[in-house]
Amino acid sequence: MLLVHGFPESWYSWRHQIKSLAEHGFRVVAPDVRGYGGSDKPVHTTAYDMQTLTADMASLARQASEQPCVIIGHDWGAPIAWNSALVYPEQFRAVAGLSVPYTPPGKHSALVLYDKVFTQRGRFFYQVYFQDEGVAEAELEADPAATIRQFYYAISGDAPEGTWPLDKKHGDAFLHRLVEPDMPLPWLSDEDVSYYAAQFEHSGFRGPLSRYRNHERDHAFLTSLDESRIHQPSLFIGGTRDLVLKMFSGDPVELMRNSLTDLRGAHLLQGCGHWTQQERPDEVNRILLDWLQDL
Repeated sequence: MLLVHGFPESWYSWRHQIKSLAEHGFRVVAPDVRGYGGSDKPVHTTAYDMQTLTADMASLARQASEQPCVIIGHDWGAPIAWNSALVYPEQFRAVAGLSVPYTPPGKHSALVLYDKVFTQRGRFFYQVYFQDEGVAEAELEADPAATIRQFYYAISGDAPEGTWPLDKKHGDAFLHRLVEPDMPLPWLSDEDVSYYAAQFEHSGFRGPLSRYRNHERDHAFLTSLDESRIHQPSLFIGGTRDLVLKMFSGDPVELMRNSLTDLRGAHLLQGCGHWTQQERPDEVNRILLDWLQDL
């Protein structure tokens, strides 16, 4: 089983799942995605496109097991997991995504849509802000511990409405108007923050941010595929307070049903924010184990 983390995280985001899954008989591999932690950190932005990252996962799965693997991803790890299952169906026998639903590519890349909805209206959007190399790196690397605390809290289920400001202007910085939370949070300790901060002090943010700089390459790759539906058994877990789900027009679960032909569950955890498996580890573990036992 592969557990794929998102931004800005590391293998450590799965700390509550690894032991539980292993105790139920699974061999669990939770890598640092390329660019993060102890993994390689290529310089070129193109080294972080979806085609390359799905190939990373398939290669790792082959090394980890002679049998097809289960792959589970959160945040950016969810699209990596979804698309790994799509591109390498012989390698992955089941797939689950946390926080980010599966959506096939549309007519235009996501960056084109973000420009229309946000930039052309003078509104801030973090993925647009991340496009200029070096800008976000300088901001986020200035104090990695503060970056983790403020960002994690702002889009968690603990934060009051408005903690992640929706009225920022194009040109504002990423951390502008984010607040320092009272630590520790119920699901994030000072020790957790220190571990993450040490990871990013070692790796920097260039590799992680480069994932966002491949929208056009990803769109070209995914639209070139013959198939956009995923046929393996699948599962989705999200939070009712996750701002990611508010980015979709309509019910994101219903939108997935046309593209996931064997969707065996879609769970929305009441009051949970973006950091699904960290905020609600026991619930996530129970849902995953129930799903895995029926595969």
